[in-house]
Amino acid sequence: MISEQLFLVLTGTGAGVLLLSYLIVKVVVKIISKISRYFDPKASSSKKCSGFATMIVFLLLLSSLNPYAAFSAGIQLQMKQIVRILLILSLTGFIISLVLVLEGILLEKYRMDETDNLRSRKVYTQVKILRKILFMVIILISFLSLLMSFENFRRIGTALLASAGVAGLIIGLAAQKTLGAVLSGLQLAITQPIRIDDVVVVENEWGRVEELTLTYIVIRTWDLRRLIVPTSYFLEKPFQNWTRISADLLGTVFIYTDYNVPVEDLRKELSRIISEQPEWDGKVMNIQVTDSTDKGVQLRALISASDSSRAWDLRCSVREKMIEYIRQNYPGSLPRTRVEVVDRLKNISERDQS
Repeated sequence: MISEQLFLVLTGTGAGVLLLSYLIVKVVVKIISKISRYFDPKASSSKKCSGFATMIVFLLLLSSLNPYAAFSAGIQLQMKQIVRILLILSLTGFIISLVLVLEGILLEKYRMDETDNLRSRKVYTQVKILRKILFMVIILISFLSLLMSFENFRRIGTALLASAGVAGLIIGLAAQKTLGAVLSGLQLAITQPIRIDDVVVVENEWGRVEELTLTYIVIRTWDLRRLIVPTSYFLEKPFQNWTRISADLLGTVFIYTDYNVPVEDLRKELSRIISEQPEWDGKVMNIQVTDSTDKGVQLRALISASDSSRAWDLRCSVREKMIEYIRQNYPGSLPRTRVEVVDRLKNISERDQS
């Protein structure tokens, strides 16, 4: 049993060590903040890592004082084991928090709400996937370190090393698809056929890339549904990426009319309509006869916009106004079906008389 006097000494020592750890971390964070502001006046010091850093310093100081504690060898060994476990957990939390802080500092310079955010989408995609890979590696190393801190598991681990080849083969075969998905995610981060916030058409579904992980990709469709697609899909099958190089897009509006339609008048009307549309970027505007059949002609209006959403709204507006213009000014040019009616009785009577 621990006497009351010894308990008070241990409590006071622990509190003193914890206070000393807090002060050390506070001073170090202050110095780092001043250095970062010297290089970048807008830089702001984050406190996400301070708690884990305080715990690490506290455990290190406590570990250094453990040999001088008035405990038996068995209790000292148990305390050493507890300190080692807490230290591994604290280091894991500190490294994960540090990765998050570095991610925030790196992405702070790139904004996704800008009109031309191609560079930002590239960086966001790479950083998000690499962060997930780092988290997976950090947690795996931490878990193995925790197991190896126990003597029994260490013996088992040493024995398993002898059969590592067979175990690796079995694990590799069992996790073939999972590893393939992870490697596909890593390849997507490097080659970047798609990026976060890209506009894509997958399986005849239009949407934006909302989330990009190592094993799957979430696409938010135009009606707010979520399409979950494995990463391997984008490496094995064709798909459309409307923002691969830039967000500019050409929109088409097809109008079907009769042969007597005055195309030049429609061209002038399109010019007037398009000049009033805020979605038009002022680059491309034209109307052409692209096809003709036995029933009529096909007109194609070609218009441009700065992104896919504006292109869609522009197409709908132009289609509506052009149809209304033809209906009001040239109703005879609307699509029609010609039927020739022959009076058979009249033809028979004329034939008999002759």
